[in-house]
Amino acid sequence: MTEPGALGNGVAQSEWTSTVVGHHRLRHDLAVIRLIGEFVPFIAGQSVEVRVPQQPGVHRRLSPALPPSLDGKLEFHVRTVPGGWLSGSLVADTQQGDEWRIAAPQGAFTVDPEGDEVVMIAGGTGLAPMRAQILELARQPEPPNTYLFVGGSSPRDLYASDMLYLLAEELDWLTVVPVVESLDDPGWEDEWYEQTRVDIGFPADELLQGTLADVVGSHGAFDRHQVLVCGSPAMTRATLDRLVETGTPAERIQYEGL
Repeated sequence: MTEPGALGNGVAQSEWTSTVVGHHRLRHDLAVIRLIGEFVPFIAGQSVEVRVPQQPGVHRRLSPALPPSLDGKLEFHVRTVPGGWLSGSLVADTQQGDEWRIAAPQGAFTVDPEGDEVVMIAGGTGLAPMRAQILELARQPEPPNTYLFVGGSSPRDLYASDMLYLLAEELDWLTVVPVVESLDDPGWEDEWYEQTRVDIGFPADELLQGTLADVVGSHGAFDRHQVLVCGSPAMTRATLDRLVETGTPAERIQYEGL
């Protein structure tokens, strides 16, 4: 039988095709994109290289938000990056039926399911690889206790709060800590948020105020944990610095985003 990711002639396959089946605009600058196609042999937490029909000459790395699926399901969380070559087009212009080319899984941003307790720190769409790993851990008979700190600039910036709330209710080993820099949303209306608003999510009194770096740092050293950090370069650097300052050994920290 041919191994997944290998061609019938025994040559390893290096690129896979996947078709967009869902494009869900959740915020003015953010979309969740779902695809189905060939099985892509990545590891939960890794990123892959994508090429899309809107700009076929541009390559970008994205982290799947689902673990590997033999039925070829993929999900990506994409936020517009100011000045970015591709992100704005992915958020605004992706259409059902678009054919994506997926290649080059890489990275070692992973959790040992038999290891120590896990601390995940996700800013914005840095949630995607964390979610993939949480769902992968859910396949294990006894997952380690996992604490997910997920941050945004304001409550409506926590774009996946409904999904995370339900996930934490279902998985008794998962604790989600929502963090916002401001307890009040901006004064301008985000039409995409209004269209997708639901009544499921974290109550206002469960939101911790501050930056992820400050909130995580207030918990002291994570010296017996697997620690993962993913987000914008500024958030990642600030959080790494604060973790080390408060006693978390650098060798226990994995990070993406720099």
